[in-house]
Amino acid sequence: MRNLLLGLALTVVASAGVARPAAEPVLEIVGEATPFAPGIASTVHAEIRLTLSPDGNTALWFSRDRPGGAGGYDIWMSRRTTGVWGEASPVAFNSPTRDFDPAFSSDGRFVYFCSDRPGGMGGDDLYRVAVTGAGFGAVEHLGPAVNSAANEFAPMLAPLGDRLLFSSDRSGGNGGHDLFVAARAGTGFALAQRVPGAVNTAANEFDATFLHDGETVVFARAQDFRRDRVDMFVSSPRAGHYLAGERLPSPANSRRYDSYGAMLDWSTPDTITLSAERADGQGMDLYRLRYRLRAIAHDAAD
Repeated sequence: MRNLLLGLALTVVASAGVARPAAEPVLEIVGEATPFAPGIASTVHAEIRLTLSPDGNTALWFSRDRPGGAGGYDIWMSRRTTGVWGEASPVAFNSPTRDFDPAFSSDGRFVYFCSDRPGGMGGDDLYRVAVTGAGFGAVEHLGPAVNSAANEFAPMLAPLGDRLLFSSDRSGGNGGHDLFVAARAGTGFALAQRVPGAVNTAANEFDATFLHDGETVVFARAQDFRRDRVDMFVSSPRAGHYLAGERLPSPANSRRYDSYGAMLDWSTPDTITLSAERADGQGMDLYRLRYRLRAIAHDAAD
């Protein structure tokens, strides 16, 4: 459910009512998508949403069908020593239920993830676990300011740690999953709000990541998860409101296969990771893709 783009600049259309000089962020993909750790992370099973620690030596992702974990959906880990990725193993905080969508914080102190383990508010909830010298600490539910009786997916803490980005299909949205953001409040988060602007539509918007500027967002969109192809889009805010988003062309997205699960690579901030299906029957594999963001001054008008 995700693919990429090559040597192509995407200008974001302005939503201003009058012409005025403006600097719009432009996303350009550099080079081809690179498979991540074939045979270790990218295997014959479905591997989704790769997140890398700030030092680049720990990789986490989840699989919905890889055997050997505690449940049907499990988070897996590989560590790199002397430049070589080691054998993958399920993390200790997996449960017998669904555990998925891991995301390191930019300082490497926490891993955020989703789970439908007992004790939540209903459906899939958002959790975090501290990263310790011995591995991982106790799992912490993010509470009712973030979670709901519906489903919450794909948490991602902004580069400065001041906002939590995720999706939810809770009531009051535009349809299906919408993108939400919760501001940091002490050691927790303030009440989550839908991301303002036109980015949320009657389709499903999910699997979102901030890029290194802390504002531009790459996310996935599909009208129907089970029936329609999933593509990745990019959106930037104007006056605090996000535009509807531009679909990333090939090789970011395929005309036939799914592309999704984008995540900023904390070890290399000009790189995102993603999951993509490349051929029939081969499932989802993990990739890394470099990008550039630049501001171009021009006259912006409707």
